[in-house]
This record gives sequence, C-alpha cells and structure tokens, in this order.
Amino acid sequence: MNLPPKVTDRAFSRLAEIGAGDDGQALRVAVEGGGCSGFQYEIKLDAPAQDDLVLEGLGQKVVVDSVSLPFLAGATIDFTEELIGARFVIDNPNASSSCGCGTSFSM
Repeated sequence: MNLPPKVTDRAFSRLAEIGAGDDGQALRVAVEGGGCSGFQYEIKLDAPAQDDLVLEGLGQKVVVDSVSLPFLAGATIDFTEELIGARFVIDNPNASSSCGCGTSFSM
C-alpha cells in the first residue's frame, strides 16, 4: 500500500488565503509525461472530480487524480516563499532526479 501524499499546513493556509475553498476550488496536483526529465508536475486550481483522492485541511482541499497518485506516493506538497517568488512545491521521494525548474523529474 502506497502512502498518500501529505500536504503541509503552509500549503493549506495559502489556499485559505487565496479563498480557493470558498470558490469550490481545490489545488490539483497532477503528474504528466513531458518536461526536461520525463515527467512534470501540473499544479492548478480546479474543481474536485469523482475519482480524485481528496486531502483536506483548514477547510481547504488538495486533489490528486488516480493516474497521478502512484507517482506521488509519500510525497509532500508544500508552499514556499523565496526571493524568486512564492510557489507550491513537491518533495517527492520517488523522483530519482529532477531539474532546476523544479517542475520536472524522472523515476
């Protein structure tokens, strides 16, 4: 049994700040083919779908579709604020390598 991804309180707090849940939106984290390392993350606000895994906290939701779920087993979804900007980030133990853009990885 693969562990589902974890979402930090910082990520849920950021979703609350932007009012995602109030608009019926969730943060969708998906994995798709492409990017410089073979796979890339797609992170966007979206409405939850029927086959999504829903992770809830602070009244907010993060959703992962069933196809992306195995790629995100045990990953941590976080929100970080750095000099280059604030963004949602994924710490993924399944990724064997990633590239500088932070959105592409290989397994």
